[in-house]
Amino acid sequence: MSAGVTVFRVAAGAAGLALLGEGVSLLRDVPGPGDVLVWLAGAVALHDALIAPLVLLIGRLLVRGRLRGPVRGALLVAGALTLVALPPLLRPGSRANPSVLPLDYPRNWLITLAAVAAVTVVYAAARAVLRARRGDVRGQ
Repeated sequence: MSAGVTVFRVAAGAAGLALLGEGVSLLRDVPGPGDVLVWLAGAVALHDALIAPLVLLIGRLLVRGRLRGPVRGALLVAGALTLVALPPLLRPGSRANPSVLPLDYPRNWLITLAAVAAVTVVYAAARAVLRARRGDVRGQ
C-alpha cells in the first residue's frame, strides 16, 4: 500500500470521526434522543437483515464480471436512500401543517435514484475506457 493511500485513509477516518462527533453533539439537542437511537438501530438492523443481502443476491444473479462491484454499490446506495425516504413516502397526502413535509418526496426520491444510476453508468463507462487504454498501451 502506498503512502498516499495510507494518508488518504487516515484523513477519511479523521473526517468520519469528526462527523460522528458532530452528530453526537446534535443528538444532545434533540428532545427525544431515545427515539432517534431506536430509529438508527432499526435502520442498521433493516440494512443488515434486508438491504445488504438483497443487494448481494441481485448483484450475483443479474450482473457478471467487472460490473458487479459498481452495480452492487449503486444498489446499496439506492437501498439506503429508500430506507431514509420511507417515512415521507409512506405518508402521502395533505397535512394539517403544510410546512412539515413541504416537498414532493416521491419525485425527489426518484430523481435521486436516477442520479445514482447515471453516476454508476458514467463510472462503469470510465472504467471500461481506462481498461481499454491500458490494454492498448500494454499491447504495443
